[in-house]
Amino acid sequence: MLLKERYPWSPWVGRVLRVVLPLGFVLGTTSSASRWQPDVPPLTTFGALWLVATALPLLVVHRFPMPIFLLTSVLTVGYYASGNPAGPAIVLPTIALFMLTKIRGPIVASITGGALLLAAGIVLFVRHGFGTFDVRAGLGVVWVIAVVGIGTAVRNGMAAARARREQAEEHRHRMAEQERLTIAREVHDVVAHSLAMINVQAGVAAHVADRRPEQAKEALLNIKEASASALKDLRATLAVLRSGEDKAPAPSLAQADELFEHARAAGLEVRVDGEPGELPAPVDGAAYRILQESLTNVVRHAHQARGVDVRFERKTGALTLLVRDDGRGAVEPAPGHGLRGMSERAAALGGALTTSVVDGGFQVRVDLPIEGEL
Repeated sequence: MLLKERYPWSPWVGRVLRVVLPLGFVLGTTSSASRWQPDVPPLTTFGALWLVATALPLLVVHRFPMPIFLLTSVLTVGYYASGNPAGPAIVLPTIALFMLTKIRGPIVASITGGALLLAAGIVLFVRHGFGTFDVRAGLGVVWVIAVVGIGTAVRNGMAAARARREQAEEHRHRMAEQERLTIAREVHDVVAHSLAMINVQAGVAAHVADRRPEQAKEALLNIKEASASALKDLRATLAVLRSGEDKAPAPSLAQADELFEHARAAGLEVRVDGEPGELPAPVDGAAYRILQESLTNVVRHAHQARGVDVRFERKTGALTLLVRDDGRGAVEPAPGHGLRGMSERAAALGGALTTSVVDGGFQVRVDLPIEGEL
């Protein structure tokens, strides 16, 4: 649980300390100066109350930094001019100027501090002439520059830390989104293929149940096999997601014959040309999933398709996979989860996936680079 949720009063602790600690320092130092220096008048009750009144506005300096800086500065100048013992009362407007710089920025703080010094100089000149300008005027300028500089450094440091936190949060959000998409893609790839085959076989069984019970029985056995395979793959995927460890059986084109058998069981003639050869695991797994999704789309969406051609082309440094059906009236489909997932898998490996309509049928082509192969 966050600190602000557990202790809603916690911001006020810092604000109170922002007043109490400097005020205690100012009162203690001023009292000690009057006690240890005989020529310095003692701090009166009125003077102490004046310092308290100067410090109290710091409680809300985070809300009104400019008015509080001007108020504490005027009260501090008034305190020094009242005949009370000199002390580090300048600490109080220093804190206000620091907060003004941190909240509103160095430009506003510099202009405000410079305007205050200019106003004080005009008042002194009107009352006492040029004789009142001494080294203290230069110290006032140095004071403004130093406090604004420190406040700017703190402001920039806080901005940099905030930017790092935002970048880390954005990175976590991107990773969570990427993980979510990966999970969705894996579940889709595992389930969609088997469900498509089950749907086709269920249609066949319902159509021939009365006239050809043997064929209906075969379709039901195919449904049983496809559902068992889907459940096995889904359990493996969910087990990996629960454990957070990447120990799922990696899909491979070595298992492509199972995909071809599922497509044949759905009534398609599958013609295979070429061999993929030995492939790195990432390329092998991506090619398998793309082949699986392509065959699923043929079963689900191809119109009057009787066969599908699968061709592997192994070139130096690349694998090309083409899946083309002989359907009729195919059109470029709107991007769905399947096509998007195939494109993402190819892009993740630096490859590219293209789709096209060829002689009324639909073709999927993917080119996957193979690293380390010259």
